[in-house]
Amino acid sequence: MNRDLEKLDNPVWHALQETHREYAMDFGNIQFYHPDYCPFGGFEQRENIADGIEKYAAHCDNFFVVGEKPSIPGSLELKNELVCEQMVINTTLNVESAEIIVPLTRQHAQLLWDLVNLVQPGYFRIKTSQLGNYYGIFIDDKLVAVTGERMQVNEGVEVSAVVTHPDHTGKGYAKQLVAHTVNNILQRDKLPFLHVSATNTGAINLYRKLGFTTRRKISFWNFIVPGTKQL
Repeated sequence: MNRDLEKLDNPVWHALQETHREYAMDFGNIQFYHPDYCPFGGFEQRENIADGIEKYAAHCDNFFVVGEKPSIPGSLELKNELVCEQMVINTTLNVESAEIIVPLTRQHAQLLWDLVNLVQPGYFRIKTSQLGNYYGIFIDDKLVAVTGERMQVNEGVEVSAVVTHPDHTGKGYAKQLVAHTVNNILQRDKLPFLHVSATNTGAINLYRKLGFTTRRKISFWNFIVPGTKQL
């Protein structure tokens, strides 16, 4: 498949133009995911985007614009720039699964939300799991590790929510789940990609050992309504 990797330079914009357009809130030159699904926005042209950012803030008081630095409305605060490594992989992973990997359904939505927000609070919404496939490992009927899919363009799918409960780390669950998710995406003839904080060297090393390579660095600009707690 001839993949247009340049779309990954602006993943939110292209996801909301393509595979995830049904989740888009359109403010002209800038678009956002509906906040029930994901607090992310993106733009292609920076003209007249401050007004759209301000309008989205009426629906979501703590959110990110992904990509180039956007205009800053006077009513909002640019709290932080989160620099991430955008990593990709195009080969199937041969990782033995010691545990049973379970496809998660809507009946698992609350369990999934609880676990992800325990480990990575703020980014995951109750409907984020509807954006793609999610997989989990259960130990003694308790969900202890998950991985799934978030942003999607026609040619690629983002691996996201790589989370293990603190009481169950060091057992290889993340490695098994990432491999399972990556292989599922590749079977659909799409490119797996992910975003990881540039300071999270442990996760970056894991992904590199699996075969991911860094494509570029990309910024997540955190906007808040003044007085709102930072994500």
